[in-house]
Amino acid sequence: MSRPPLPPFTAETATQKARLAEDAWNSRDPSRVALAYTPDSQWRNRAEFFSGRPLIEAFLARKWQHEMDYRLIKEVWAFTENRIAVRFAYEWHDDSGQWYRSHGNEQWQFDANGLMERREASINDVRIAEADRKFHWPLGRRPDDHPGLSELGL
Repeated sequence: MSRPPLPPFTAETATQKARLAEDAWNSRDPSRVALAYTPDSQWRNRAEFFSGRPLIEAFLARKWQHEMDYRLIKEVWAFTENRIAVRFAYEWHDDSGQWYRSHGNEQWQFDANGLMERREASINDVRIAEADRKFHWPLGRRPDDHPGLSELGL
């Protein structure tokens, strides 16, 4: 299975890869998202370490049950031949209605077919008032004309 764009990455293809990942995560569909990873992909997400698509799907299902009305923006920070580093922010609320903006960094490593074989994420959550939200598009894909992180001052 191939998931273009493929390494080695350029500025253009790294940006495209990040946007495709953002779009998939904004779908909040664990099965769809998991297909972007190798069957034995290794993950570090905050303090959790696991590998393999079944565990990725289970993690994402748990995540989106807790992180309600999730909206994400990713931005390329750096790239090399088969690696991309992104920074991201997402907004969500818990079941009590408390809103958060989560900020983080990810390091991605891809195989020759463009599947992510390694993902390492560091994330911090900040409580925000609902009035301080910046991500207001309808659930799903971020519209092309919606500002990115840099334009929003994040």
